[in-house]
Amino acid sequence: MRVLVSVFALVLLVTSGRYGYHRDELYFLAAGRRLDWGYPDQPPFVPFLARVMSAIDPDALWVLRLPSVLAATVVVGCAGAMAGVLGGGRGARLLAAGAVASAALVQAAGHLFGTTVFDLAVWSVVCLLVLKLFRVQGDASLATGTGDPRQWLLIGVVVGVGLLNKVLLIVPVVALVVALLLTGQRKMFATKFFPCAVGVGALLALPYLWWQARNGWPQWELSRAIAGGSSGTSDSPIMFVLLQFGLFGPLLAPLWVYGLWRLWHSRYRAFAVSYVLLFVLFLVTGGKAYYLGGMYPVLLAAGSVGLAGWLGHTGRRWFAVSSVIALNAVMSASLFLPVLPIEAVPHSPTLAINYDAGETIGWPRYVEQIAAARPPGASILTANYGEAGAIEHFGPEYDLPTPHSGHNAYWWWGPPPDTATEVLAVGIDRDRLTELCASVEPRGVLDNGLGIDNDEQGEPMFLCGNPLRPWSQVWPELRNLG
Repeated sequence: MRVLVSVFALVLLVTSGRYGYHRDELYFLAAGRRLDWGYPDQPPFVPFLARVMSAIDPDALWVLRLPSVLAATVVVGCAGAMAGVLGGGRGARLLAAGAVASAALVQAAGHLFGTTVFDLAVWSVVCLLVLKLFRVQGDASLATGTGDPRQWLLIGVVVGVGLLNKVLLIVPVVALVVALLLTGQRKMFATKFFPCAVGVGALLALPYLWWQARNGWPQWELSRAIAGGSSGTSDSPIMFVLLQFGLFGPLLAPLWVYGLWRLWHSRYRAFAVSYVLLFVLFLVTGGKAYYLGGMYPVLLAAGSVGLAGWLGHTGRRWFAVSSVIALNAVMSASLFLPVLPIEAVPHSPTLAINYDAGETIGWPRYVEQIAAARPPGASILTANYGEAGAIEHFGPEYDLPTPHSGHNAYWWWGPPPDTATEVLAVGIDRDRLTELCASVEPRGVLDNGLGIDNDEQGEPMFLCGNPLRPWSQVWPELRNLG
């Protein structure tokens, strides 16, 4: 399994420098320059990591993405380990690890520096540790000694760190606890280490919660906006259901469905119940499809144990199953890793399936165009954090000032100075600008030069002159969480 994990990590590492920065990565770098215990849309873990990796090399994209590669390999390794805990041998562990390594979501998240891959890694570790806790109780034949109630303390630490990455982690944690109680595993909590674990997790998350409370809980407002479809990756209820069969690749769907069935009919039923609870909850509340992604490694691990038992020692069966997993890996990589020449992307189905691929292309060219459109001395106001983050990262080459934006954390970082009589507005509608300035002059549109239809392609630029009100006065009206 070590060879498989190493190959997986090598593929991610080799492709990590292709195309360019994702809009979220540019935003995380900007947040890392302004370290705080919290932000309106996220906890501090990823911005802190961005700050650390930027200190190593501020211009190397592959360096920024190293933690993501490591986290993705943890997900793959945990899948194999979970298959072992569930009773599988070497073949089952290889099947589980290979299936997860071939998954679209794991490859896509492992390629980009963002919260998703760390969320997957944290939840995989939590599932593995909880599976091991089952060995504390039950049949004497299962009491191998690996299940130690003191593992609750480690779970508390992992969950606490996970909450500093993504506060949404509390939802699957609560769902799993409820599922354990519903499936008769109450004895698992009958230890002093469980409340200690809760205390450790809460203590680690406390600085972020304090920041949110002090700033009016903007995370709740953001969650409502995402549920309403404000995010570029928001999903309708129908798409939420359909995408569950694509997150890890359609070829793996029979395996995780089988794993769900096996878990439901085993002493580990709590994981199947957790999946059902989370599926219904995210579907009803407008959650994104990938929010459920953390449950699939354990489902695939359970399915792999049963499948390996059926395969036995028949070489033809193993070859057929391995070929399906390999095909799933190739399909995932061709769509979710930057393997195509960048010029071929507009003529491929990549952008129709993988929204994020388009958001990694064109930023240096956009900043160059912004620099050409900006008169000397003018401030810059952007519609979203991607544009602002790109200007911060690539702008020093053109002596561009620090940009401003009403989007998410950028709004917290303040408006253009009230002394600014000219502001280059990027991506903001003319009608909106006429409410802010006495004169609005067109300055062109953004063009990546490749015909790639990403969020910035064709966005207008205007020179907003002679503000009608001071920027500090109008700033509350420009706040945009989403």
